[in-house]
Amino acid sequence: MLSFSRIKYEKYLSILKQELVPALGCTEPIAIAYAASKAREVLEAFPDRIIVKCSGSIIKNAKSVTIPNTGNLRGIKAAAIAGVVAGDSSKLMQVLEGIKDDDIEKIKKLENQGICDIEILDSSENLHIIVEVINKDQSACVEIVHSHINIRRICKNGNIIYENKLYHDSNIGMDCLSSSNDLEENEMDIKSIYTFASCVKIEEIKEMMDKQINYNLAIAQEGLKSKYGANIGKMLLECYGEDVFVKIRAYAAAGSDARMSGCSLPVVINSGSGNQGITASLPVIIYCKEHNIDAEKMYRALVLSNLITIHQKSVLGKLSAYCGVVSAACGSGAAITYLAGGTLEHIEKTIVNTLANVSGIVCDGAKASCAAKIASSIDAAILAHFMAMRGQRFEPFTGIVKETADKTICAVGRLGREGMKETDKEVLKIMLDN
Repeated sequence: MLSFSRIKYEKYLSILKQELVPALGCTEPIAIAYAASKAREVLEAFPDRIIVKCSGSIIKNAKSVTIPNTGNLRGIKAAAIAGVVAGDSSKLMQVLEGIKDDDIEKIKKLENQGICDIEILDSSENLHIIVEVINKDQSACVEIVHSHINIRRICKNGNIIYENKLYHDSNIGMDCLSSSNDLEENEMDIKSIYTFASCVKIEEIKEMMDKQINYNLAIAQEGLKSKYGANIGKMLLECYGEDVFVKIRAYAAAGSDARMSGCSLPVVINSGSGNQGITASLPVIIYCKEHNIDAEKMYRALVLSNLITIHQKSVLGKLSAYCGVVSAACGSGAAITYLAGGTLEHIEKTIVNTLANVSGIVCDGAKASCAAKIASSIDAAILAHFMAMRGQRFEPFTGIVKETADKTICAVGRLGREGMKETDKEVLKIMLDN
C-alpha cells in the first residue's frame, strides 16, 4: 500500500462525500427552486410575488433547461414557482422530488399570471442567487453563493435571521484542502490523487461509488431507451456501432440527453454539475463492464476520475465560460488509462493531451447540445489515452501546455477563470439577444 498521511486521506475522503451527492434535474434551476422553497418556508405564507435575482452564469445555465417533474416546463420562472408551490428544502438538490399533477397545473397558472420577475445580479460571483418572496407587507429572502445549496443569508421583513459569514465554498478541492498546513503546497495534485485512489479503503468509498454507478447508469439507460433532446447517445450507437469506445461516449451522452430534457431520475453530481458527474463516471463504468474488470478496480478508477475532475474545477470555479465536461472527460480518460494498466506518467500524459486539445469548448448554458459536447470531450480523452499509452505527450510550452499535468491544469484554470470572463458576458448577451 502506498503511504499517505491520515490528514490528507481524510480530506480527500471528505471532498468525495461533499461533492458526489444526488441531484434531481439541472443544478442551476434546482438551486433556484431550493432557494425559493426555503424562502417560502421562512415567509410562512404563500407569496403573491417572487423576485429572482441571478448572476449571469446562473441565468445562462437555467434559461433553457427543462425542470424535472413539471410536465416539461422550462427556465428560471418555472423553477422558482415550482420551489414555492411544491418544493421541500430538506431534500436539498432533490427539492422538486415530490411534485404532483395538481402542482404542475398550479405552477403553469402562476407563471401565466406573471407572479415571478427575474433580475440580473451585478455580482463578482459566478454562482449567486437571491430569491425574495412577498405576501402583502411580509417578505422573506434567501441568498445563495459559491455552491448550489450554500446559503449565505436569510432575511425576513428586512431583518437578517441567519448569516453565514464563512460562506466561502468549502466543497471543492483546493479550498477544502487549504485548511490544513500539513498538506504539501496546500492543494490537490495528480500524484496525491493517484496515491489516494490506490490506497483508499474500499469500504469507505463503496456506498458512494455504488450510488454513482446505479444512479448514473440508470439515467443513461433511460436516455438510450426513450426520446430525449437530440438523442445523441442513441444516434452514436446506431451510426458508429457498439465498439467499447463508442459505448462510453454513447452512454454518457444519453445520460445528458435525458437529464437536460427533464427526466425525473436523479444523478450523482461532481463539482455541482450533473453533466460533470455523468461524464466523470459513465465512461469508466462502461469500460469496466465491457472488459469484465473487477469491482475494486472500478471503484478505484472512479475515485481517480472524480478527484481529477474536482481538482480541475477547484482551479476553474463552479461556473464560467469554460465547458465543465472537458474537465470531467479529462478525469474519465485518465481513469481509463489507469484501467488499461497505465502508470502515473501515462495518466498525466492523458490529462495534458486532453487539455491541449479541447480546452476551448465554450459553455453556452445547460440544454440539449450538452450531450454532444460530452461526446466530443470524451472522444478527445480517448485520443489522449491512446497517445499516452504510446508514450506520446504534447510538448511543454506549445500553446497552453506546461511542464507538468498540474501546471497545465493551472494554466487552463487561468484561461477559464480569467481569460474567458468577457467571453462569458458575450455568450449571455447573445443568449438574451442583447
